[in-house]
Amino acid sequence: MAQLSDTASKADASSAGSVERPPLRPGWTVVARKELADHLLSVRFGVLLILLALVAAGTVFAASDAIRGVAEQAAGVPGVFLRLFTVATDSVPSFISLVALLIPLLGIAFGFDAVNGERAQRTLPRLVSQPIHRDDVINGKFAAGLTVIMLVLASVTLLVAGLGLLRLGIRPAADEVARLLVWLLVSVIYVSFWLAFSTLCSVALRRAATSALVAIGAWLVLSLFAPLLAGIIADGIRPVSDQATVERVLSNARLENALARISPSTLYDEATRAFLNPETRTLGAVLPQQTDRAVPSTLSLEQSVLLVWPQTVGLIALTVVCFALAYISFMRQEIRA
Repeated sequence: MAQLSDTASKADASSAGSVERPPLRPGWTVVARKELADHLLSVRFGVLLILLALVAAGTVFAASDAIRGVAEQAAGVPGVFLRLFTVATDSVPSFISLVALLIPLLGIAFGFDAVNGERAQRTLPRLVSQPIHRDDVINGKFAAGLTVIMLVLASVTLLVAGLGLLRLGIRPAADEVARLLVWLLVSVIYVSFWLAFSTLCSVALRRAATSALVAIGAWLVLSLFAPLLAGIIADGIRPVSDQATVERVLSNARLENALARISPSTLYDEATRAFLNPETRTLGAVLPQQTDRAVPSTLSLEQSVLLVWPQTVGLIALTVVCFALAYISFMRQEIRA
């Protein structure tokens, strides 16, 4: 009887210990929480948030007269609220133009030293020696950077919408809110590409300064010089003279558009144009007679999504490829203490 009671008491103790033991968390969530806290308390987060907030406030206040005039002339027309983000003046570009130019810096800022920064501080061997898988390190860092980027973009978008409501009294319709949310999602995907690319540079290059220069150089080339290079290549392959036919000119324009779409910035610009401007019904070169025969109307959100679905899938594919290359390269690297 004594042996039975001792056995029962040990079983109860073991069962009680197993119940009280907290559940194990996935390793990448632990790394993501630590990185998220570091990002939110870092100077770079505050600087980038203030920079984008100033851009948002400056564009809205500088273009308030133009927006008010457009709103008064187009009262009751669908998409008036979205013009807060698309209206530009002679001196100040539109909000979406500045955002398309600056938001890649978010991805670069939170990814260029993700791995080589740990290596420079000699903390990477200590990090991978913890009871977590090696891939949890890069997965957690990417998830933390993406979370911070989503917070910044959502905050700036809400700031612009709030300023529009206060200064102009424009109430958004349900379709406009849905379009704005879809645009915000596409913006996150676009920044995710730059985050994945800068993470790849951080894994492949030993020094953080070098990876930052490479990422910024790629951003400048793909954002500023891609349309120019596409035009030069198209003119070289299919030159257009003064006596060129309409088919020849159209072929040159279509080739230029196809080459420009290799750049993720072009894909993002086309998606932004379709989502924030319901009147956009086509992308690329069209003939004048095709424009004259078109019925003047606005597209629904579903039709706009179908219009730029290839661009959206292209951005997702580029992001997946860059992160997969960074993942494979990090997993194959040798890490020494």
